[in-house]
Amino acid sequence: MADHLDAPGLMPPGGNIGIDITDIYAFQKPGDPTKTILMQNVNPLATASAFDSTALYDLLIDTNGDAIADIAFHVKFSPFSGGAQTATVRRVEGTLAAKRANIGNVIFSNAPVSFGMDPVVTDSGPYRFFAGRRSDPFFFDLLGFLDGFNFTGADFFEEANVFGIVLEVPNSGLGPNPGVGYWSRTLLPKDGSNLHQVERMGRPAINTVFMKGKDKNGFNQSEPSEDRAQYLARVVEVLMSFGHTLASATALGEFLLPDILTYSKDSAGGFPNGRNLTDDVIDIELGLVSNGAVTTDGVAAHEDLLTEFPFLGDPHEG
Repeated sequence: MADHLDAPGLMPPGGNIGIDITDIYAFQKPGDPTKTILMQNVNPLATASAFDSTALYDLLIDTNGDAIADIAFHVKFSPFSGGAQTATVRRVEGTLAAKRANIGNVIFSNAPVSFGMDPVVTDSGPYRFFAGRRSDPFFFDLLGFLDGFNFTGADFFEEANVFGIVLEVPNSGLGPNPGVGYWSRTLLPKDGSNLHQVERMGRPAINTVFMKGKDKNGFNQSEPSEDRAQYLARVVEVLMSFGHTLASATALGEFLLPDILTYSKDSAGGFPNGRNLTDDVIDIELGLVSNGAVTTDGVAAHEDLLTEFPFLGDPHEG
């Protein structure tokens, strides 16, 4: 999986399905190269009924390549009541962006969450926002993966739903440099009002493929700036088990870590430049990780995607 259920035993991090990140995406807005779409999907199989109102859902931007957030978008949801929920979105930049706190200027206030078939979209100046239940865009033969890479081309996620957070951002809102790094995290209160990072994600399948046992939780709770020091040796070990030499495993490991999705605002090209909804990241990463031994799971992109914001397909019934 990309990042679904990436705690030990195929469980949600922290035991909370509502803050379990499934995938993140960053891509140039189709038809408008001056804007970027940032996306964070959570809640595998849409098991939870709403976004967790105690949690903070963060979209983080590194503008200078040090794997530390320089810009943060914080999304906070109201309690779910009467079948409805709203979201407040804040933006903060500078040294405060890396803090685990709901701070910054409000760019959306009380934006409605969409639980029906039609997406409810909110505009605020140059920004556009959506949050709600949608079709999961991730495509993968999960059962083939769990069966030792014996892929049959069956898409486990074809009828699955997630809760999506989609933010349309003017490129200027991502800092002055053309290239940025993007990752997301979810946080919950711990020891009173302090927020504790429970889950994070950058590139697809890093935790799923390379982390085992307690390392899964440790990886989720750590910062990308710590990745090479803490986890490079583990990644190199896994890559060498797939036939990579020490040199090639180290080079690839240093490319994959820190676990941040790199993105150029000036390019519409897909993964590893950002990530489009139709990018076959599994095929790309299978080829890289297996040193060319496995090149595809036989699954193609979903055909229910929208051509306009919020781009995610309508939720499946049932």
